[in-house]
Amino acid sequence: MKVHLLWKKEEIDDLQMNEDKIAVVFDVLLATSTITTCLAYGAKQVTPVLNEKEALEEAEVMEEDDVCLVGERDGITIKGFLDPVPLYLKNHIAGKKVVLSTTNGTVAIRKAANAKKVYMASLLNGEAVARRLIERYDNESIVVVCSGSNNSFCIEDLYGAGYFIDQLVSGYSHEQVDLTDSAMAAKLFYENLSDQSENVLRKSHVGKMMAAYGVENEVEFVSRKGILSVVPRLFDGKTIVAED
Repeated sequence: MKVHLLWKKEEIDDLQMNEDKIAVVFDVLLATSTITTCLAYGAKQVTPVLNEKEALEEAEVMEEDDVCLVGERDGITIKGFLDPVPLYLKNHIAGKKVVLSTTNGTVAIRKAANAKKVYMASLLNGEAVARRLIERYDNESIVVVCSGSNNSFCIEDLYGAGYFIDQLVSGYSHEQVDLTDSAMAAKLFYENLSDQSENVLRKSHVGKMMAAYGVENEVEFVSRKGILSVVPRLFDGKTIVAED
């Protein structure tokens, strides 16, 4: 098993992401945490889109009562859409098809769609996703994608990726996992701060922005490690459902 890490979604290219690779995408604040929570609390599926226009086009082909438009652009909720924050959405998405548009996370997922399999992970379900890969795959190349923000590295994604890599390594003997330097950096970063998940998220740029918006409770929630068992996976390059 070889594990590589990309610091931001802009590093994805056709050589790094192809049908020989398994992608695991992180946008801890907030897209992959939101996707995980939506599926855990009863959403039928999540469709990740690139922008508001595509979201509206996707919604048009769904039954109006069956769809839930969720999204933000540059941290501001899109007019007519629901806020893409997990705790708020818990009361709105049961039985719905969620169409989700975010500035970074959904874009990263779509950019990774050429991989053989694409999973979404966060602190909430990093253990479950690692366990699934341990159970089902061997001698594969895994590319862990940190979404980042507008072509910049995000510390919360590195922390979440490090948590996932730590869980993955613990499920194999050390001789079975080959970490590139970037993957090792994430693992070491996490190990040094393994008991400070909420503190790391709060001190991040996005965490501070969320505090300014008055949603510190959302940061606290998504900082909880391993509390959800759902394993979101992208099917047909377009739709995310919980893998059985």
